[in-house]
Amino acid sequence: MDPAGLVNIRPLSGPDLEAALPALARLRIEVFRAFPYLYEGSLAYEETYLRKFSAARDALIVAAEADDGAIVGCATGSGMDDQHAEFAEPLETAGHDLTTTFYFGESVLLPAWRGHGVGHAFFDAREAHAITRGYRRACFCAVERPADHPKRPAGYSPLDRFWNARGYRKLPGILAHFEWPEEPGGPQLAHPMAYWMREF
Repeated sequence: MDPAGLVNIRPLSGPDLEAALPALARLRIEVFRAFPYLYEGSLAYEETYLRKFSAARDALIVAAEADDGAIVGCATGSGMDDQHAEFAEPLETAGHDLTTTFYFGESVLLPAWRGHGVGHAFFDAREAHAITRGYRRACFCAVERPADHPKRPAGYSPLDRFWNARGYRKLPGILAHFEWPEEPGGPQLAHPMAYWMREF
């Protein structure tokens, strides 16, 4: 159970992962549609992405399930050297060893379930997975949005403080760029993404 005892956190693989793919895909679309990502994805793309991610080196996909079995959140991770070139190459160019770096793909949770320790449980699970497999550090990318972005909600609070409390620091001067549409049927737009890293 997670620290608040509200959901069950468990890894997904094999038939369990295959059965959960549609729910995980819908979850990613719902959560990432909100600021700061403003992502308009498709179920077909998301299911393909998750299936490919699950096959990456040392991959981990964990789900947060409510008492009724509904998936309300998920988090992913795998070896950095088995990730999209858009994420891997800027880090390698900056001199970081990809073979000893574990990549956190995403951590998504429905708003109603936030604030109960699930985010910490996701980080705990992925960090433990990485450490037991000999990785020396973990990193992830987060989209960069200006403070005056027109779609920034009133009272929006970025997750920087949470990440800092977990021991992660933003890497200065290194950016990845990844494309996604911000409206249905819209063009693929390039988005700058900052790296956050923690040494084990």
